[in-house]
Amino acid sequence: MTKRRILLVEDEQDIAELVALHLADLCDEVVIASDGFDGMRQACSRDWALIILDLRLPGPDGLEICRAVRRERAYQPILMLTSKSSELDRVLGLETGADDYLAKPFSVLELAARVRAILRRVENLQKPVQENGDHDAIEVGPISIDPSRRHVTLDGEAVELTAREFDLLEYFARNPGRVFRRAELLDRVWGYGHEGYEHTVNSHINRLRSKIEGDPSHPEVIVTVWGVGYKFAEHAAA
Repeated sequence: MTKRRILLVEDEQDIAELVALHLADLCDEVVIASDGFDGMRQACSRDWALIILDLRLPGPDGLEICRAVRRERAYQPILMLTSKSSELDRVLGLETGADDYLAKPFSVLELAARVRAILRRVENLQKPVQENGDHDAIEVGPISIDPSRRHVTLDGEAVELTAREFDLLEYFARNPGRVFRRAELLDRVWGYGHEGYEHTVNSHINRLRSKIEGDPSHPEVIVTVWGVGYKFAEHAAA
């Protein structure tokens, strides 16, 4: 059986050791890289169950490492640690292909919950395809979603989505017309719910809209239900 290894790229030793301690029960090994140079080498040299990247690092930063992993390796989930005060950091992290982010300072219990959810989602993706229709292609207007290949096209052109964006789009497309609260999407798509992290949903939906909507400022596929949440428009599914 393949060992489940997590790479933690964090230059603050106290934080790295604390995080590694709390993740020990979730994996076979936590490997710590204390700067961007070692982090880049480790991230691009082998397969990992999960890579946790601090954004601010000596040497190559988390964005550079994330880009390199997405460019050179088969898909590996990435959780990015960002500055709580910088929305730009979070947006850039999602743009470069991070599956999720957590703002510093963070609760190690919250981090462990997110790691557990990511690992569970990846393991589900790796299970053999069942003949239950869950992996049949979904056609929604000009959008085609192939769950088995995790591939999306818009008007025949490939759309590059992060793993989380794909999960979000597929979940919406399978439930057209249903209104989802942000907390519910966190629980169903991310695999955890935590008060105060609804902005994570907002960021991902904004990024997803920029890739699939004709006019992201006036969305017609994933629409906002004011005071409640979001839904996948029924006319789009039709």
